[in-house]
Amino acid sequence: MRPYAQYCPVVRAVELLGDRWTLLIVRDMVVGGGAARFNELARGLPGLSRALLSRRLRQLHNAGLVEHTEDGYALTRAGEDLRPLVFGLADWGARYAFGDPRPEELDPELLMWWMHGRIDTGDIDKRAVIQVEIADHRRKYWLVLEPGEASVCYTDPGFDIDAVLAADLPTLYRMWLGEIELLDAVRAGTIDLTGARWIIRGLPSWLRLSPIAENVKAARAR
Repeated sequence: MRPYAQYCPVVRAVELLGDRWTLLIVRDMVVGGGAARFNELARGLPGLSRALLSRRLRQLHNAGLVEHTEDGYALTRAGEDLRPLVFGLADWGARYAFGDPRPEELDPELLMWWMHGRIDTGDIDKRAVIQVEIADHRRKYWLVLEPGEASVCYTDPGFDIDAVLAADLPTLYRMWLGEIELLDAVRAGTIDLTGARWIIRGLPSWLRLSPIAENVKAARAR
Protein backbone atom coordinates (compact mmCIF):
# COMPACT_ATOMS: atom_id res chain seq x y z
CA MET A 1 0.00 0.00 0.00
CA ARG A 2 1.32 3.43 -0.91
CA PRO A 3 2.03 5.40 2.31
CA TYR A 4 0.07 8.58 3.00
CA ALA A 5 3.31 10.41 3.82
CA GLN A 6 1.75 12.50 6.60
CA TYR A 7 3.13 12.63 10.12
CA CYS A 8 -0.10 12.18 12.08
CA PRO A 9 -1.34 9.51 14.54
CA VAL A 10 -4.59 9.13 12.58
CA VAL A 11 -2.57 8.34 9.47
CA ARG A 12 -0.47 5.78 11.34
CA ALA A 13 -3.63 4.11 12.65
CA VAL A 14 -5.21 4.01 9.19
CA GLU A 15 -2.03 2.48 7.77
CA LEU A 16 -2.31 -0.33 10.34
CA LEU A 17 -6.06 -0.89 10.23
CA GLY A 18 -7.25 0.42 6.87
CA ASP A 19 -6.68 -2.69 4.75
CA ARG A 20 -9.78 -4.63 3.69
CA TRP A 21 -10.97 -7.12 6.36
CA THR A 22 -8.47 -5.99 9.01
CA LEU A 23 -10.98 -4.19 11.22
CA LEU A 24 -13.49 -7.03 10.89
CA ILE A 25 -10.87 -9.48 12.14
CA VAL A 26 -10.25 -7.17 15.09
CA ARG A 27 -14.03 -6.85 15.59
CA ASP A 28 -14.48 -10.60 15.81
CA MET A 29 -11.61 -10.96 18.25
CA VAL A 30 -12.88 -8.09 20.41
CA VAL A 31 -16.46 -9.38 20.63
CA GLY A 32 -15.17 -12.92 21.10
CA GLY A 33 -13.38 -12.00 24.29
CA GLY A 34 -10.03 -11.09 22.75
CA ALA A 35 -9.02 -14.52 21.46
CA ALA A 36 -9.96 -16.80 18.58
CA ARG A 37 -8.83 -19.84 16.69
CA PHE A 38 -7.97 -19.51 13.02
CA ASN A 39 -10.88 -21.70 11.92
CA GLU A 40 -13.31 -19.70 14.06
CA LEU A 41 -12.20 -16.48 12.42
CA ALA A 42 -12.49 -18.06 8.98
CA ARG A 43 -15.98 -19.36 9.76
CA GLY A 44 -17.15 -15.96 10.95
CA LEU A 45 -15.77 -14.15 7.88
CA PRO A 46 -16.95 -16.35 4.99
CA GLY A 47 -16.04 -13.81 2.29
CA LEU A 48 -12.40 -13.77 3.40
CA SER A 49 -10.06 -16.36 1.89
CA ARG A 50 -7.91 -18.35 4.29
CA ALA A 51 -4.79 -17.10 2.53
CA LEU A 52 -5.77 -13.46 3.03
CA LEU A 53 -6.80 -14.16 6.63
CA SER A 54 -3.32 -15.56 7.27
CA ARG A 55 -1.77 -12.49 5.71
CA ARG A 56 -3.88 -10.08 7.75
CA LEU A 57 -3.15 -11.93 10.98
CA ARG A 58 0.55 -11.79 10.18
CA GLN A 59 0.28 -8.04 9.60
CA LEU A 60 -1.54 -7.59 12.91
CA HIS A 61 1.09 -9.71 14.64
CA ASN A 62 3.92 -7.69 13.13
CA ALA A 63 2.18 -4.49 14.24
CA GLY A 64 1.98 -5.77 17.82
CA LEU A 65 -1.81 -6.04 17.92
CA VAL A 66 -2.13 -9.83 17.91
CA GLU A 67 -0.05 -12.59 19.44
CA HIS A 68 0.07 -16.34 18.93
CA THR A 69 -1.28 -18.58 21.68
CA GLU A 70 -1.50 -22.34 22.15
CA ASP A 71 -5.13 -22.23 20.95
CA GLY A 72 -4.80 -19.67 18.18
CA TYR A 73 -4.56 -15.90 18.41
CA ALA A 74 -5.15 -13.29 21.10
CA LEU A 75 -5.21 -9.54 21.14
CA THR A 76 -2.31 -7.83 22.84
CA ARG A 77 -2.80 -4.84 25.12
CA ALA A 78 -2.60 -2.61 22.06
CA GLY A 79 -5.20 -4.78 20.32
CA GLU A 80 -7.52 -4.75 23.33
CA ASP A 81 -7.28 -0.97 23.40
CA LEU A 82 -9.10 -0.98 20.04
CA ARG A 83 -12.30 -2.08 21.85
CA PRO A 84 -13.64 1.50 22.21
CA LEU A 85 -12.94 2.09 18.52
CA VAL A 86 -14.84 -1.05 17.49
CA PHE A 87 -17.88 -0.22 19.61
CA GLY A 88 -17.62 3.44 18.67
CA LEU A 89 -17.87 2.45 15.01
CA ALA A 90 -20.82 0.20 15.89
CA ASP A 91 -22.56 3.11 17.60
CA TRP A 92 -21.90 5.52 14.73
CA GLY A 93 -22.88 2.94 12.13
CA ALA A 94 -26.11 2.10 13.94
CA ARG A 95 -27.05 5.78 14.09
CA TYR A 96 -26.03 6.99 10.64
CA ALA A 97 -25.35 4.11 8.25
CA PHE A 98 -27.64 1.23 9.22
CA GLY A 99 -30.79 1.04 7.14
CA ASP A 100 -32.81 -1.91 5.93
CA PRO A 101 -30.80 -5.08 5.20
CA ARG A 102 -29.72 -5.78 1.64
CA PRO A 103 -30.25 -9.36 0.39
CA GLU A 104 -26.52 -9.90 -0.12
CA GLU A 105 -25.89 -9.01 3.54
CA LEU A 106 -28.07 -11.83 4.88
CA ASP A 107 -26.23 -15.13 5.20
CA PRO A 108 -28.22 -17.78 7.11
CA GLU A 109 -25.23 -19.99 7.90
CA LEU A 110 -23.26 -17.05 9.24
CA LEU A 111 -26.20 -15.98 11.41
CA MET A 112 -26.50 -19.48 12.84
CA TRP A 113 -22.77 -19.49 13.56
CA TRP A 114 -23.04 -16.17 15.38
CA MET A 115 -26.11 -17.23 17.33
CA HIS A 116 -24.74 -20.52 18.58
CA GLY A 117 -21.65 -18.75 19.93
CA ARG A 118 -23.80 -16.43 22.06
CA ILE A 119 -25.96 -19.02 23.82
CA ASP A 120 -25.55 -19.15 27.59
CA THR A 121 -25.76 -22.82 28.56
CA GLY A 122 -25.28 -22.21 32.29
CA ASP A 123 -28.94 -22.96 33.10
CA ILE A 124 -29.30 -25.91 30.72
CA ASP A 125 -29.19 -29.27 32.51
CA LYS A 126 -30.13 -31.58 29.64
CA ARG A 127 -29.90 -31.63 25.87
CA ALA A 128 -32.17 -29.27 23.97
CA VAL A 129 -32.45 -29.47 20.19
CA ILE A 130 -33.98 -26.46 18.45
CA GLN A 131 -34.76 -26.69 14.76
CA VAL A 132 -34.48 -23.33 13.04
CA GLU A 133 -36.56 -23.00 9.89
CA ILE A 134 -35.86 -20.12 7.50
CA ALA A 135 -38.84 -20.08 5.19
CA ASP A 136 -37.62 -17.62 2.58
CA HIS A 137 -34.45 -19.71 2.06
CA ARG A 138 -36.12 -23.10 2.49
CA ARG A 139 -33.36 -24.07 4.88
CA LYS A 140 -33.24 -25.78 8.25
CA TYR A 141 -30.55 -25.64 10.90
CA TRP A 142 -30.28 -27.22 14.31
CA LEU A 143 -29.05 -25.67 17.53
CA VAL A 144 -27.92 -28.44 19.87
CA LEU A 145 -27.65 -27.17 23.43
CA GLU A 146 -25.95 -29.28 26.08
CA PRO A 147 -24.92 -28.42 29.64
CA GLY A 148 -21.88 -26.20 29.13
CA GLU A 149 -21.84 -26.38 25.32
CA ALA A 150 -23.79 -25.17 22.30
CA SER A 151 -23.26 -26.24 18.70
CA VAL A 152 -24.92 -25.62 15.35
CA CYS A 153 -25.59 -28.34 12.78
CA TYR A 154 -26.12 -27.65 9.10
CA THR A 155 -27.44 -31.16 8.50
CA ASP A 156 -29.93 -33.10 10.62
CA PRO A 157 -28.04 -34.33 13.72
CA GLY A 158 -30.50 -37.18 14.19
CA PHE A 159 -31.76 -36.13 17.63
CA ASP A 160 -35.39 -35.68 18.60
CA ILE A 161 -36.52 -32.10 18.02
CA ASP A 162 -37.57 -30.34 21.22
CA ALA A 163 -38.60 -26.99 19.74
CA VAL A 164 -38.95 -25.23 16.39
CA LEU A 165 -38.05 -21.60 15.72
CA ALA A 166 -39.35 -20.36 12.36
CA ALA A 167 -39.10 -16.96 10.66
CA ASP A 168 -37.85 -15.28 7.52
CA LEU A 169 -34.16 -14.36 7.45
CA PRO A 170 -34.50 -10.54 7.73
CA THR A 171 -36.64 -10.96 10.86
CA LEU A 172 -34.10 -13.28 12.47
CA TYR A 173 -31.31 -10.79 11.75
CA ARG A 174 -33.36 -7.94 13.23
CA MET A 175 -34.00 -10.01 16.35
CA TRP A 176 -30.30 -10.92 16.62
CA LEU A 177 -29.28 -7.26 16.33
CA GLY A 178 -31.77 -6.08 18.92
CA GLU A 179 -34.15 -4.22 16.60
CA ILE A 180 -37.01 -6.42 17.76
CA GLU A 181 -37.46 -8.53 20.90
CA LEU A 182 -37.86 -12.28 20.46
CA LEU A 183 -41.00 -12.50 22.60
CA ASP A 184 -42.52 -9.42 20.94
CA ALA A 185 -41.94 -11.03 17.53
CA VAL A 186 -43.51 -14.28 18.75
CA ARG A 187 -46.57 -12.40 20.01
CA ALA A 188 -46.76 -10.50 16.70
CA GLY A 189 -46.53 -13.72 14.72
CA THR A 190 -43.39 -12.75 12.77
CA ILE A 191 -41.43 -15.44 14.62
CA ASP A 192 -43.01 -18.81 15.40
CA LEU A 193 -41.64 -20.62 18.47
CA THR A 194 -43.23 -23.95 19.37
CA GLY A 195 -42.23 -27.01 21.35
CA ALA A 196 -41.32 -27.94 24.89
CA ARG A 197 -42.47 -25.33 27.38
CA TRP A 198 -39.14 -25.26 29.25
CA ILE A 199 -37.33 -24.31 26.05
CA ILE A 200 -39.87 -21.66 25.06
CA ARG A 201 -39.50 -20.13 28.53
CA GLY A 202 -35.72 -20.43 28.57
CA LEU A 203 -34.63 -19.44 25.07
CA PRO A 204 -35.13 -15.66 25.47
CA SER A 205 -32.65 -15.68 28.36
CA TRP A 206 -30.28 -18.30 26.93
CA LEU A 207 -29.83 -16.47 23.64
CA ARG A 208 -27.64 -13.46 24.27
CA LEU A 209 -27.93 -11.12 21.32
CA SER A 210 -25.17 -9.71 19.12
CA PRO A 211 -22.50 -7.87 21.14
CA ILE A 212 -23.51 -4.70 19.28
CA ALA A 213 -27.25 -5.13 19.85
CA GLU A 214 -27.18 -2.49 22.58
CA ASN A 215 -25.73 0.01 20.10
CA VAL A 216 -28.52 -0.76 17.65
CA LYS A 217 -31.19 -0.52 20.35
CA ALA A 218 -29.85 2.83 21.50
CA ALA A 219 -29.76 4.16 17.95
CA ARG A 220 -33.35 3.05 17.31
CA ALA A 221 -34.46 4.67 20.58
CA ARG A 222 -33.04 7.99 19.41
